[in-house]
Amino acid sequence: MKRHLTVLLALLTGLLVVEAPVQAAPLAGDEAAAAPAGAGQMLSPTPYMGWNTYYALGGDPTEAEIRSTADFLVSSGLRDAGYEYVWIDGNWAAPTPRSSAGDLVPNPEQFPNGLKPLVDYIHAKGLKAGIYTDAGPYIPGKCGLGSHGHYQRDADRFAAWEFDAVKVDYLCGIAADLDPKTVYTEFAKALRNNASRRPMLFNLCNPVTSPDWGDYPEEQQSTHSWSYAPGIAQSWRTYTDVGFVGEIKFKDVLRNYDANARHPEVAGPGHFNDPDYLGPELGMNDEEFRTQMSLWSVAAAPLVIGSDIRELSETSLGILQDRDVLAINQDTAGVQAVRVGPAGTTETWVKRLADGDRAVLLLNRGDGPATLTTSARSVGLSGKRFALEDVWTDRVTESAGTISAAVPAHGAALFRVGRATGKPGVPHVVAGLPQVTDVGGDAVQAGVAPVAAGGDSAQVEVTVRNDGARPVFAPRVELSVPDGWTVRPVGRAPKLLTPGRSVALAFDVTLPADAAPGSTALTATTSYAVTGKGRLEQETAAALVVAPVAPDGDVVLSHHDWISATSGWMSPTVDRSVGGWTPISMLGQEYATGLGVASPSTVRYYLGDRCTRLTTTVGIDDAVRNVGPDGGTSTFQVIGDGRVLYDSGVLGRDDVREADVDLSGVRVLDLVVGDGGDGGYNDRANWAGLDATC
Repeated sequence: MKRHLTVLLALLTGLLVVEAPVQAAPLAGDEAAAAPAGAGQMLSPTPYMGWNTYYALGGDPTEAEIRSTADFLVSSGLRDAGYEYVWIDGNWAAPTPRSSAGDLVPNPEQFPNGLKPLVDYIHAKGLKAGIYTDAGPYIPGKCGLGSHGHYQRDADRFAAWEFDAVKVDYLCGIAADLDPKTVYTEFAKALRNNASRRPMLFNLCNPVTSPDWGDYPEEQQSTHSWSYAPGIAQSWRTYTDVGFVGEIKFKDVLRNYDANARHPEVAGPGHFNDPDYLGPELGMNDEEFRTQMSLWSVAAAPLVIGSDIRELSETSLGILQDRDVLAINQDTAGVQAVRVGPAGTTETWVKRLADGDRAVLLLNRGDGPATLTTSARSVGLSGKRFALEDVWTDRVTESAGTISAAVPAHGAALFRVGRATGKPGVPHVVAGLPQVTDVGGDAVQAGVAPVAAGGDSAQVEVTVRNDGARPVFAPRVELSVPDGWTVRPVGRAPKLLTPGRSVALAFDVTLPADAAPGSTALTATTSYAVTGKGRLEQETAAALVVAPVAPDGDVVLSHHDWISATSGWMSPTVDRSVGGWTPISMLGQEYATGLGVASPSTVRYYLGDRCTRLTTTVGIDDAVRNVGPDGGTSTFQVIGDGRVLYDSGVLGRDDVREADVDLSGVRVLDLVVGDGGDGGYNDRANWAGLDATC
């Protein structure tokens, strides 16, 4: 603990200049082994940026797809924004990956012209090319190819093809029980000593992580790479994959960010912790992806896009190309952000920038909006006046020392903060997001997305804060609701809002009986007068979930519309095991109805105090018996209006429980599956039956 506190204080005050990597001593008898590939020059002084084939194109990328994507990197402006690497990931090699001479051979069906013409095409576009291999020996069924025993030959081959970067996986490395420090150090030496003397960036990609992959010694895991990788690579993975082909979820983005944040002291110019790829439109909404972009930027992480960029919306492309956000990621100091204060649903992260400013990120992990605050002093700044640039909106305000923002669910506010000079600026006023405080007279649980139904009344509050050094006058809020809804202000707004004060302005909102189910935006327009600036305005919005009609009679709940549903892997599947490939089956018995999910999972239903009983059978699906012995443990909870009505305890693959739950008085029902404390590996869980009496 003492060491971590020392590092935190040093990072904030600027006493720690993170330029030299923390590294283990070189292997005995190989004094040069720890020198980075491309020694003598810094291959990537700031985090490298680009695109990778894996999450979008899966295991069989083709020459045509890669050429098309390279074209789009140019035409979309992504190349000019800094995304210069076009990275070919796994399964590019032929079914028999080596020639009789021992050279790697590309798959002729995917790359009919070979790889060199493709690399030439990429270079002609002003881009750089990356390639993939594995540190282990090729083991069919374990990895697409392997370089163990051929390190120098393969490094020479990649250089002859004129690649600029190499990603080295560890799938066959772990299958062969190799020591990652030893083999990765050998591979780094081979890259550095390639026959063409071509500098090639080295991305060390060991994704093996317990418990996600099973039980492995710490020294073989991704979480150990920090102890040796900074001396031999330009980047190194710090946790398991952030998702699956075609799927990157927000919960896994947070998981990988947290693991990546464990050792900020080893990051610096030319060598960076790598939490894996960016995933716009692969399972996150725009707010969640904007949060990932903010997190990766303050983490000084490589920015490699995993999505098919040719299919992205203008919103996603705009997030990827925001110049001010990229400037924080590409800051020449190369410092990685650290957390200030405790971990929790809301957090503050700070990154020291080369000019002495701070990048400050206010993170809201929760499912409801929140106003977050920290202080200039807490992030290592002194003085009486501070300029706050909202990096995403470009709005510049002045604060007397408080850094604050209204942050939506799963959102993040990102500021560039420095000392203010000259004439007083616009006061930093926080216009809060509309917050539903109660529905039908019942208080809404903090941090939980509010739910209303047709005919309900709800109270909504918008809190306005003045964290500037000057007063603002006549603050007003107007709340916009959908057609057919009614809204009535409650109380009066003050004439003056002095520095350090806030006011909550309330509204009564009534939904029509036939309100359409789904997520509905409540939009608040906050305005106030500033001396010499006239009347200023901010617009904020938050979602109110309108529930489907409550079930009636004897129903199979899995056949009723849910409010929301999440699954740790893929999506909740109705009447099938998660993924949809097999019927729900436990201990050899099949069930015709129910839900298949993977932990962690929450499926939410609106009951509207209409139901009295729920019966279900819970357990691990028989499908896990075909995927290995690790994992396959979960917990099952039935929760009504925040109160636990049933708890199964930890169930393994040989445990099944029947539950009979009293639902009297329950308005909102949550079916929650946890990971049993050992991670979500192989946790394919079932809610079978799900018969409700309503």
